[in-house]
Amino acid sequence: MTPFKLTKILNLKEHEKQKALHEYEEARSRFEEVAEKLYHFLKQKEDYEEQHKQQLQLGLAIQHIRSFQQFMGNLQRVIDHYQHLVMQARQQMELKQLKLVELNVEVKKYEKIKERYDEMIATQMRIAEQKQMDDISIQQYCHRETR
Repeated sequence: MTPFKLTKILNLKEHEKQKALHEYEEARSRFEEVAEKLYHFLKQKEDYEEQHKQQLQLGLAIQHIRSFQQFMGNLQRVIDHYQHLVMQARQQMELKQLKLVELNVEVKKYEKIKERYDEMIATQMRIAEQKQMDDISIQQYCHRETR
């Protein structure tokens, strides 16, 4: 039986697939991390706005209102920055996912080729065994006839 000639390529593609899977997992983790930070800042902004709204009803000094507006402006810049980071992280994650899907398809193709090759070898072996059995049967028959 001859070995599968594309074994090295199949192993290489499987290695590339595992590497792509690892990269995708890292990209997904990075996306989740950045998205959680964005959520934290959005929640913080919402909480501060609600708190400020309650304080306004009680009455506040002008200086406090100005400092709150300045703080909210800074917080909004941070939120904008994290929104940009989330978009970038999502794009990277989607690119890594596409690469993973492509490599997965390639590996499946090579596995299918190997499967067909193995089936062909098994069929050839069955045919050879059947032929050998036929030859043995003919020899036994001839041996019985000569007695």
